[in-house]
Parts: sequence; C-alpha cells; structure tokens
Amino acid sequence: MKAEDILKDLTEPQREAVTHVDGPLLVIAGAGSGKTRVITRRVAHLVATGIEPWHVLAITFTNKAAGEMKERISQLVDRRGVWVSTFHSMCARMLRQYPQQHGIDPNFTIADSADQLALVKEAMGRLQLSKENFPPAALAAAISRAKNQLRSPEQFASDAHDFFGEKAAAVYRIYQKLLDGNHTLDFDDLLMKVALLLRENRDFLDFWSDRFHHLLIDEYQDTNHAQYLIARSLAAARRNICATGDPDQSIYGWRGADISNILEFKRDYRDAKVVKLEQNYRSTKTILEAANAVIVNNRRRIERGMWTENAAGEPLRILLCRNEQAEGEAIALEAQRLQDAGVPFAGMAVFYRTHAQSRPIEQALLRAKVRYTILDAVTFYARQEIKDVLSYLRLCVNPADDLSLERIINLPPRGIGKTTIDRLKLRAQEQQVSLLDAVHRIDEIAELNDRAKEAVKAFDELLKTICGEKTFPVNEFIGTVLERSGYKKLLSAKGENERLENVSELVNAAAEYDAQNPEGSLGGFLEQVALVSDIDKEEGADDKVSLMTLHSAKGLEFPVVFIPGCEEDLLPHANSMDKESELEEERRLFYVGMTRAKERLVLLHAFQRARWGKTEVCMPSRFLDEIPARFVEEVSREEDDWHLGSGGGDDVLTLASDTQEESPEPPARTRPKRTAARIEEDSGRAIELEPEELASGGGLSKGDRVRHETFGPGRVVEVYGPARERRAKVYFEQAGMKTLVLKYARLVKIVAR
Repeated sequence: MKAEDILKDLTEPQREAVTHVDGPLLVIAGAGSGKTRVITRRVAHLVATGIEPWHVLAITFTNKAAGEMKERISQLVDRRGVWVSTFHSMCARMLRQYPQQHGIDPNFTIADSADQLALVKEAMGRLQLSKENFPPAALAAAISRAKNQLRSPEQFASDAHDFFGEKAAAVYRIYQKLLDGNHTLDFDDLLMKVALLLRENRDFLDFWSDRFHHLLIDEYQDTNHAQYLIARSLAAARRNICATGDPDQSIYGWRGADISNILEFKRDYRDAKVVKLEQNYRSTKTILEAANAVIVNNRRRIERGMWTENAAGEPLRILLCRNEQAEGEAIALEAQRLQDAGVPFAGMAVFYRTHAQSRPIEQALLRAKVRYTILDAVTFYARQEIKDVLSYLRLCVNPADDLSLERIINLPPRGIGKTTIDRLKLRAQEQQVSLLDAVHRIDEIAELNDRAKEAVKAFDELLKTICGEKTFPVNEFIGTVLERSGYKKLLSAKGENERLENVSELVNAAAEYDAQNPEGSLGGFLEQVALVSDIDKEEGADDKVSLMTLHSAKGLEFPVVFIPGCEEDLLPHANSMDKESELEEERRLFYVGMTRAKERLVLLHAFQRARWGKTEVCMPSRFLDEIPARFVEEVSREEDDWHLGSGGGDDVLTLASDTQEESPEPPARTRPKRTAARIEEDSGRAIELEPEELASGGGLSKGDRVRHETFGPGRVVEVYGPARERRAKVYFEQAGMKTLVLKYARLVKIVAR
C-alpha cells in the first residue's frame, strides 16, 4: 500500500500523529479515540516511506493487543522484521538473542505468578516466618516493587526501616537465590535485567540501539520505572520515540505504574511534538460527557476536550438497592430485559472493584438463568492439569528447574513420598546442585531405603527417555509426554473429563504455535505460554455476560456496562483514602469503567452491605455526586417496574439523581434532596456547613452533634488531616463509627436552641 493510501481515512490529528517521523512525539489518546489505528498506521507509514522494518519496535501491554497490531500492520504493508511485542516478551527475546555473555542461561525458565508465590513461601519456610503475620502475597508484592525500582536484595535491605521491611528483604534474598538456582527469571527480572544491562553494559546498549531506530510505546501511562528506563535508553541515540497513552486511564499504580512518566514526557523531551486525539468513536454523548464531568476533578492530568459525533443516547441510571443481593438481582433482571429487547448477553459486562463482589451477582445470574463468564477466573495456563504437563516440558528445556521437578516427581503417583523428596531437596541444598542432580545421585543418600531409591531411579529414566525425544513440533511432543508419563491414563482412570479436555486444548494451542512458527521450538512455546496475561485468555465468543474487575476492563468495550458497588470505601476503595494520588487513581478507575460503555451505563450502589459477617450502612460514592443531574434518568419504582421476585419485597429503592423526587411509596431510606441550607430539628437548630468550611474543618470540632443524610444523627469524635482532605470521625447512633472526608460529607451541624 502506498503511503498516501495509509492516510486517506484519518482525521487531521490522527494524520498528524502518523506522519511525524523524526524526533520525540507524545500522543494523548483519550478513551475510544482510535489509538490502535494511529499506532498501526504509524508503523505502516514508517515502513512505506523507506525505513527498514527491522529498525521499528512497537511495544504494547498485552499479547492480545500485540497480535491485533501485527494483523492490522500486515494488512497495510509487509511487516516482516518489525518487532511488535509486549515489554516482557521483548525483554525475554533480548536476553536470549544477545550474542554476548551476560551471566544469564539462555535456556532460562520464566516463573509465572503461581511459581513466584511458591518460591516466596519456600523462602518464608527457611526463615520460619508465619503466613498469618507475613502474608506471602504481600511479600511477593514488596519484592516486585523493589525490582521495578531496580533495587537488589542488598539495596532493599539497606532501605528497610521497619520490621516488615526487614523480613521482606530477607525473603527477597532467599527468593532470588532460589530463582537463580533454578535458572529461572520472574516477570520483574525480565525488565530489571534488561534495564540494568542497557544502563551498565555499553555493548548491550549499542547492539539494541543499532537495531531499533524508531520506538513506539502504547499505554505509556502504565509504564513502571524499569520500563521507563528501558524506553529512554533505547531511544537515547536517535530520540525517535513515540509515546501513546492517556493519563486519565492510568490505573496500575498499585503494581508500579508511574503516571509521571507520561505527565512529564515534555521534561524528558523538551522539543517533543504533542498531538491530542480528542474525538471519541465509542460512547454516546451522554456517557462521554458524564465521564468527563467526573475526571475533571483530578488535578494530575493533561487538559483536553473529549467530544463525539455519536448520538446523545440514553441517560445514565443510578440505581440504589437495599443490599448486595438486591444489587445482583437488579443486574440479572436488566440483563434479561435487554436480551428480550435484542441485546445479546455478549454485549453486556459487569465491572466490580473487588473480586468478592462477584459472588452475589453470580448467584443472582444463576437464579435468573442468565449465562455469564468470569474473565478474572483462573487462567487456562494456571490450571492444575496444565501446569502439571507444562512442568514436564519445562524440565526438558531447563533441567535446573527444581520447582517443576518437585511438582511432577510423584505425578502420576510412583511411590516417591514426602520424606524422599525432602531428603533430595536437603542433599541438593547441601551440595549446591539442582534437584535433578540430586536425583541422578540418589544412591549417595544413605538414609533412603532401596524401594525409595528404585522409585527415584525409575523417574530419572523416564525423564531421560522423554527429554530425549524430538521436541518439535511441540503438539506431537506433548502427546508423547502424556503417553510416556502416564498422565493421560491417570486422568482417564479418574474420569477427569474436564481436565482431559483442558489438556487436549493445550495440544491445540501447541499446534497453533507450530503452524505460526515453523522455526519455533519447545522453549519458544513455553515462553509464549508464560507471558500470556489474564486479559488474553478469553474472547467471550459465547453469548454470555462478562464479569470482571474494573482493572481487567481496560482496553475493552461493551454496548451495556453495569458498575455495582459505587460506594465510599469500595469505589473509591478504603485503602485509597489517605493519599490524594491514590484517590485520583480510584477516580481514573471509575472513569475507565464508564468509558467502556457504548450505549447504556448503569451504576449501582447498596444502602447496606455485609462486611466480615456484619451488615453496615453504606454511603454513596463521591463519584456519583460528580455526575451532573442532567445526565441521569429519574425513574420511580412503579414506572420502571423493578420487581425482583426475592420473597415479597422490592429490594431496589429508587433510581436516583441529585434532583430525585420522592417515590410514590418512599422506602425507609432514600437519598433526600440537598437544597435546603437550614432545617429545624426537635432538639436544636440545624446548620448545613458550606463545602469550603467542611474541607478546612472550620465550624466543626470534637463533641459537636451532627446529622448525615444516610447515617442519621451522631457526635464528632475527632477532626484531623490536611486542609484539602480534612476528615472527621463520627459516632452515629444507627451506623456506629464512621470516618468521613469532610468536603464530601454534607454533614449538618446541630446547634442547641
């Protein structure tokens, strides 16, 4: 395709981004603005104008996005030689392909999240740390953050200033030794080692800088420190870097993403050209303008004016339910109604803030016979039977992979018990060899009887036989492994039909890999498997409602979106209340959820919700208050006919906006009007404080009597915090102790007559 043909159906801002060739470029691409089209057209344009394909590198964040990008580019130009990859896949490839020695076994295994957690637990066991006092997931997260900051175990230990930090550093040290001993890298190692090599090894830097003359990075707002350094190093020589992203969709700060990378792009590249893609092609005007009204409340962002030529569409619905069960039933009922109106279930999605919210929603959908799928469930490659088979494959590529060997040494059962395995592990540790080396030397372990030794020898011979087979095509090799190991026979004997089907699907996946990679290898297949992310795994081809967390919703779109749990302490989450930066990320998360909707958006919140076995009264999310009333539909219960069939009661209280009129039969609690600035109380005069007064804590002090529209009467226990985020602890007669952010609380102070 000619260069001019690549440009013919682009808008002027898109064309501007695509045709910029030399020098740094920042593309601020709002939600639904055709970002992928711009990146693919830009790659095609570079190639069409004479730049060699192998000098172009395009990086995105999921294998699914990378695959889509490759396909689109191929439709435009011959892309052979262009690297289109995720950061992790790119780093794995760089570490394996670089022709010089850099201290890394080229046959290294990549540990997935389950493997990482298992190694953290083993490290904890060696330190005799309690899982109750030191949750393994928390330690794994701390180690991950350290690696993203390129901090070694020694550096992490020197910076530890509390008891948890000291223990986390000790776990990190042993965990890293276990990885190194297994010739294994975790996901963070892939980034960390490449970033350090680019910084410290001139030959490594020169090799890859000479390879990549043009660098395109998608979702730049989600880059962490290591990814930022990799991009900056690769682009340093020629400065041909194109960063594409949207600060308003930066939602991964909890796993190391740094929004400053995109906000301060002009600091790093002062002469950078900035192009803003502000036309939204996805959502209705109403949804887009409502979402814009929410996100403008964030301070850390780049101003732009998102707009759309789409129709105005339906108003948003804000639905107040009595509890989480009613919330689920409301979603199920609306899903049924929409399907009856011609919307397929596959066109609907439910986004929740936490996994725990899915249970009552699932129960309601099951009762209503609404088909659904959970996209945050265990990934295909994390299933037990898949990991079992992959462990056999991994050992054939990396004999030092102790984690895989321990998993399958007695699977299928072959008479190798825990005592034998513990003896082998101890011998490997004492002699500083791999577990497989200890297996080879089983006769040296005097404490084991002949029966145990013979079982281990039989396993050793089995591995030698399997790994001696031809490993490519991979699908045929997996078939050999299943037969020779006896694993297929084991599943058949147990009647594990579903697991057999999953193993069959693994063979299918290998066949696809073989067809797409004629020069591939078993190691290449295992690398591809290890780097599959959660969002890559399910396409939703079946007609089912999709359930997932808001974080997993990034990059997706649906005609109909439900967001339940729009309540304080849930969305925004309670853990985000102490820092303005974290509160702003919660608002961005809500914005991402809103902008996934194309035609209909339903926001739900509960009057009360069970937490830790107790029922608590819930306060509507501050984000709901940021949506102007003109975008919200007002519907009474009778008019909208929300009959849930839950045992005689109508558990949905009202569809509400800030100007909601009373329902014909008002329930016990609804959100009252907020227009009256002064009201009279039986025991005193009520004064509604202005937001500015509340934000600064003015006019409110310990001991004051107050009233809240949801929690009722109470007394102030404490007022504290900085001016913009002033808080009050209030003990309410009906709801107990609550902590409120004063500028959002709309408290009414009761002054004695």
